[in-house]
Amino acid sequence: MESKNLSVTMMRFFDSGSASAQNDGINIANGSKEITMATPQFVLDLRKKIGHDLLWMMGVTGLVRDGQGRILLGRRSDTGEWALVYGINEPGEQPADTVVREIKEETGVDAVVTDLVSVTSDPNPMTYVNGDIAQYMDHSFLCEVAPGGNAEPFVGDDESLNVGWFAMDDLPEPLAKSTVERLALFRTFIENKAKGDAHALFRYDGTQR
Repeated sequence: MESKNLSVTMMRFFDSGSASAQNDGINIANGSKEITMATPQFVLDLRKKIGHDLLWMMGVTGLVRDGQGRILLGRRSDTGEWALVYGINEPGEQPADTVVREIKEETGVDAVVTDLVSVTSDPNPMTYVNGDIAQYMDHSFLCEVAPGGNAEPFVGDDESLNVGWFAMDDLPEPLAKSTVERLALFRTFIENKAKGDAHALFRYDGTQR
């Protein structure tokens, strides 16, 4: 992400909290604080046509490494948990372009994609509190700081409380459940690549390949 979890842009980016559909986004109740997150316009337009029916969407996850091997994480304003950068594809947008855009928007860091790490889908549709049903496919990408680009992270929007670089063996807590799951895929890919096998991970016939 978990089918019970919620998300910023209609993807499973939240690992706790409660949400109610708004005309312009998702309203997250976080204790006494409410945070409204934007929902892509194309999702709102589709919902006008299909109502609460199952909506299949595609998203991305980005793990950015700097020159010291540290990874970029943001602390979510809705849950207080640390997470990788997530995003949802706009219609016609290439997934690699989506992840670079989301990294820039959320953290200010200029990134380039180096590898497609995994393509996975959640087998369990999620039902939002307003009755909307959605299911997702995720493309996870390994990224690095763009040559000559900005490497100093800053909070780029209201979805994060803080952003920063962290050593892979010294990550902050708490980590979002979805980030823990995807970090396992990233670690497997990085280990495989070091051995000369850089194929993207996927599941087939119930097993990871």
